[in-house]
Amino acid sequence: MAIYALNLFNVKSEEEYRAYAGGAEAALKRHGGRPLLFGRLSRPAVGDIAPRQVMMVVEWESMEGINGYIHDPKLAEVHPHRDRGVSDFVWHLFDKVEDIGDALAKGETR
Repeated sequence: MAIYALNLFNVKSEEEYRAYAGGAEAALKRHGGRPLLFGRLSRPAVGDIAPRQVMMVVEWESMEGINGYIHDPKLAEVHPHRDRGVSDFVWHLFDKVEDIGDALAKGETR
C-alpha cells in the first residue's frame, strides 16, 4: 500500500538544496519513491502551523523503501547539503486510503 510523505520546509540556500536534490534523485527512485508534486507558498498559512516556503509530496511503495532511503549509505555525502539547504523541515507520513471513511475509521497515529 502506498505511503505519502508530506514535506514542508524553508530554503536557506538554494545552491545547497539543489546539490541535495541532484544527489538524492536516483536514490529516491531506487527505493520506490516518486515525487508527485511541489508547491510554493503563495498565501498566508491558515491554522495552527508556521508557514513554510515549499511543499513536496512523495509517494512511496512501502515503509521499507522509506527506511532504505533514509539509511542509504550512498546518501551520506548528500544529506549534509539538505541540512545546510533547508530549515524548519516538517515531514509527515500518511497511508493511502481509498475514501474518507477509511481515513476516519481508525483515528490513530503510529
